[in-house]
Amino acid sequence: MAYGWVHKVAHLLANHEASDGARVRRRLNGLLGAMARHRAECGELAKGITHFLKVTRSYWPGLFACYDVPDLPRTNNALEQFFGRYRYHERRATGRKAASPSLVLRGSVRLVAAAATRLRPYSAQELSRCDRAALATLRKEFETRRERRVQRYRFRQQPDEYLREIEERLLKPALPA
Repeated sequence: MAYGWVHKVAHLLANHEASDGARVRRRLNGLLGAMARHRAECGELAKGITHFLKVTRSYWPGLFACYDVPDLPRTNNALEQFFGRYRYHERRATGRKAASPSLVLRGSVRLVAAAATRLRPYSAQELSRCDRAALATLRKEFETRRERRVQRYRFRQQPDEYLREIEERLLKPALPA
C-alpha cells in the first residue's frame, strides 16, 4: 500500500496530463490526506509515510511553480547541472581548479551569456544591437566591484598604511585654505 502511494505521488508530479499547478496541488493534497488517514494500515512503513508527509509539506510552497511557469525545471537538479557544466567549461578553458576571480566580478553576465549561447548561436549583428546606456551602467557596476576588491586586497596586505591613507583623506579639508 505504501509503495503504491509513493508511485501515485510520482505519477501525479510527473504530470503526464499537462495539468496546471492548481490541479496538481489539489490532487496531491487529496492523496496526501488519504495517506495521513490510512498510514496505520501500513504497519512498519507507517513511520516512513509520516516522514514522507513531513518532507512533502516542507517542500509544498515551491513544489508547484514548475507547472505554471513554462520551461521552469521541476527540480533544482537541472540548475545544478547548468552551473556544473559552466564550472567544467571554465576549468577546462582556464586550467584552474577553483573558480576564477572574474566569475565573482562578471558572473552575472557570463552565466547568462553561457546559457543564451547554449540555446542558439548569435551573429555579430545581433550582438551589436545593445542598449548602450545599460551597457555603460553594467560596466560602471563592474568597475565599482573591482575597486572594492582592490581595496580589500590592499587592506589585507598593508592594513596600517591603508588606514593611514583613509585618515589623511578624511581629515584633509574639502576646500583649500
